[in-house]
Amino acid sequence: MPRTGAMTAILAAVLFGISTPLAKLLVHDLSPWMLAGLLYLGSGIGLGLVRLLTGSRKRGERGLHGAEWLWLLAAVAAGGIAGPVLLMAGLTATPASTASLLLNLEGVFTALLAWFVFREGVDRRLVAGMVAIVSGAAVLSWGGTVDIAGGWGPAAVAAACLMWAVDNNLTRKVSLANPADIATIKGLVAGSVNVGIALALGDGLPAAPTAAAAMLVGLLGYGVSLVLFVVALRHIGAARTGAYFSTAPFVGGIASLAIFGEPLTVGLAVAAALMGLGVWLHLTEDHDHEHDHDEMEHDHPHVHDEHHRHHHDGPVTEPHTHRHRHVRLRHRHAHFPDAHHAHRH
Repeated sequence: MPRTGAMTAILAAVLFGISTPLAKLLVHDLSPWMLAGLLYLGSGIGLGLVRLLTGSRKRGERGLHGAEWLWLLAAVAAGGIAGPVLLMAGLTATPASTASLLLNLEGVFTALLAWFVFREGVDRRLVAGMVAIVSGAAVLSWGGTVDIAGGWGPAAVAAACLMWAVDNNLTRKVSLANPADIATIKGLVAGSVNVGIALALGDGLPAAPTAAAAMLVGLLGYGVSLVLFVVALRHIGAARTGAYFSTAPFVGGIASLAIFGEPLTVGLAVAAALMGLGVWLHLTEDHDHEHDHDEMEHDHPHVHDEHHRHHHDGPVTEPHTHRHRHVRLRHRHAHFPDAHHAHRH
């Protein structure tokens, strides 16, 4: 499962990274607000239609319930509403080169919140990998100058990154629910808000082909990518998922070589080396120590493994989901901060 989490996080980064140059093709025809809104709406509507047409849930998945709705609404408010508003406001008073560099703070803030607020496990190897990945992203976005004299502009961009980091960590709290449900709700709410802001600012709705193209990019780069991101959160936690996802700018840079014919630069090569080092450090992590499992009761997709030894009256398919109880257990094995390993270090 840890390797599954890493691979799904990297695939999420690939889809999101490719969507960036594709969205760049549309930015001349749409305002930033309208483009963001259509990308999110494409995510929410597209995933919703897939769910409607298939008529069933992915095997073993469950819906949101109870307090999870509050966590999700808080995540949407932070990442889908406050984040874009702060970013767009900050961009009006921040040089593009400075803003690009500041956007790398999302991965840093995600990890810091995960480690110090939500108490995910951390060690020196994990920190070193995170530093390498973020450094690679910084190399890619380096514009030669950094201007933070604008005061509130750069602060607003940094605050937007903090909101997305909050979103990532809060979404981890609901990651046991169906990822498609989570992504659909996020896309519909964030898309409606951003399109509403665009219309309030005087934008008109774009031509149907342009809107359809933006929504298709959003379905893959925001919707499917977010589904994979949530699956990764479920298995490896927010800090590690955020680190892998920080490789998205590199993927976007590689895609731009093919789409726009941009030259291969020294910066792209250096970023590839740094990010490759960071991903390797994370993939080869061996977080292994004796730990306690408290007694708990919850429901989520699972198979009968060392953490799920309950019995059923009849035959079952795996994975499956139902409410089950975990007895107190103490053992040792390699693990990551999933739903069963939220212990303190």
